[in-house]
Amino acid sequence: MRPFSRTFIAIASLCIAAHALAGPDTVERVASPDGHIVLELAHKLDAGGRRNLSYNVRYDGDVVIRDSRLALRLDNHLNENAMALPVDRHADWFENLRVTGVHRASHDSTWTPVTGERARIRDHYEALTVDLVKDDNPLYKLSVEVRAYDEGVALRFAFPENEKGAYYRILGEDTEFALPAGTRAWFHGWAQGPYQLMPLAHWPDEAERPLTLALPNGLSVALLEGRMVDYARTKFKLSPDKPDTLVTSMHDPADLISPFATPWRGIMIARRPGQLIEHDDFILNLNDASRIADTSWIKPGKIMRVMSLTTTDAKANIDFAARHHLQYVLFDFKWYGNAFSFDADATKVAIPDFDLPGIIAYAKSKGIGVWLYVNQQGLLAQSDTLFQTYRDWGVAGVKFGYVQVGSHRWTTWLEKTLQQAAAAHIMVNVHDDWRPTGEQRTWPNLMTAEGIRGNEEMPDATHDTVLPFVRFLAGPADYTICYYDPRIRTTHAHQLALAVVYYSPLQTLYWYDRPERSHDEPELAFWDRIPTTWDETRVPEGEPGRGVTIARRKGDEWFVGSITGNDARRVDLKLDFLPKGRRYEATIYADAPAAPTATHVGIRTRTVDAGTVLQLDLPASGGQAIWLRPR
Repeated sequence: MRPFSRTFIAIASLCIAAHALAGPDTVERVASPDGHIVLELAHKLDAGGRRNLSYNVRYDGDVVIRDSRLALRLDNHLNENAMALPVDRHADWFENLRVTGVHRASHDSTWTPVTGERARIRDHYEALTVDLVKDDNPLYKLSVEVRAYDEGVALRFAFPENEKGAYYRILGEDTEFALPAGTRAWFHGWAQGPYQLMPLAHWPDEAERPLTLALPNGLSVALLEGRMVDYARTKFKLSPDKPDTLVTSMHDPADLISPFATPWRGIMIARRPGQLIEHDDFILNLNDASRIADTSWIKPGKIMRVMSLTTTDAKANIDFAARHHLQYVLFDFKWYGNAFSFDADATKVAIPDFDLPGIIAYAKSKGIGVWLYVNQQGLLAQSDTLFQTYRDWGVAGVKFGYVQVGSHRWTTWLEKTLQQAAAAHIMVNVHDDWRPTGEQRTWPNLMTAEGIRGNEEMPDATHDTVLPFVRFLAGPADYTICYYDPRIRTTHAHQLALAVVYYSPLQTLYWYDRPERSHDEPELAFWDRIPTTWDETRVPEGEPGRGVTIARRKGDEWFVGSITGNDARRVDLKLDFLPKGRRYEATIYADAPAAPTATHVGIRTRTVDAGTVLQLDLPASGGQAIWLRPR
């Protein structure tokens, strides 16, 4: 390969010629299948006489996104074999694009997730692709791809294979989201940060994604990143010169080889906030189908952490897990020594009185699987053989710890490591600041991830009510639900309900708890019975910051979780999601100060049907959990 040219010039006349060659204005529209959403994509001169790509979005005529720029910043240090003309390295790569073609397509299919919140997922959209070429170098082409779903729209850039100039460095992405004046955002500056409802002004930092917005016209909107598997993470920053406008902000440059596509920029739109949750498979549809042919070894379930790493305590936890119908136990930090050191060997036990082979055998005899924690140092040093070793031991999954996030390097590293784990039939839980972007569809061994302010930080109840409308739109989250720890800032019925409200096919229960703290309280039967994957999910009511009620079905049984924030509230829960003509027995677990246990959860039963309206009186920071089974 010949070296890159080091000669760059900037000639004003070339820029003027490029504008002249850019061709006439192009405006294309694409509507969602139901016609409610319309996206307009334009390539035309702006007020400054420069030809730009822009888009806008409307929902039933209401403005969602005002005219907003679409652009990337690329390093123009090109392979000299591909250079028709010398190029200014710092010039706007997008300023001399010309439209060469417009393509439309329709897609409608359904697919079955290995684990999920619903048994079948529909992938239904109208597609628009606009092809462009650089006038000063016809070897350099790109396309803008748009999908319009009933649930929202998504856009990305795609670069076809360039036979002479395959290498691209994307320095930054400048996709704008110009929103109606008065829009507010559920701002959070990092993936495990707290939430604050803020106007689009005076932010203390960039905002994490997904970012959920409340528009003044009553619409709920979520901005997401989809299929971020070979790129650098982006957050959202305020435009320095345009009011009520957000701009994507890449963590660092991405070095890519064509053909490639940037991540999808998704815009979910809903008339009521709960529809965002009901439609959260939107992000999955922006990702590739599963690459794991045989998924029989991927088994969802409930898991608890073993707090004390001794053989005796491990067996006590396994006995507790078996008694309460959990499927897994986790041996967490330090079982193999100083996990922050590359000298630590993640295939050797480094603590006394911890017979790991014997513990794994004992767990198997009780029908319980074992997960092991491994820090990123161990994964970096040993992942080529580590997962196969664990498979030989009989280990079911690995929790990745202290995973670095953001850069292009760490994104591609994690993608590779998920593949390595899949090849060895090992399930994965990624912890710390990383959030999924729908790749759990492609690698369904990715069971859950942190990227959430959960019970490790003991947030308040109002924080808990925001999470389903923001973080969980990205995919399952490991909130690490507790029950007995005295630091919990909610009621115990609230904690019970979280196992329904928060979706995770690997659901962590009893995070800071020990078996000896439990008196096998009768309400634990709710967690004993609850599954972790679902056939159907409904959101009867909810608003971030106030509360939410979620109903999920498995087979012919329903589980309902309702929580409130720091303020008490009453919910009139219509059971119209039940099939008409059938009666159900409802077992209701509710806060009850007079209940004769330290947890103060009362239990009652009643017969209900689709016409029943349950009155849920939720005390401050409280909740209710309901199990519905046919009579």
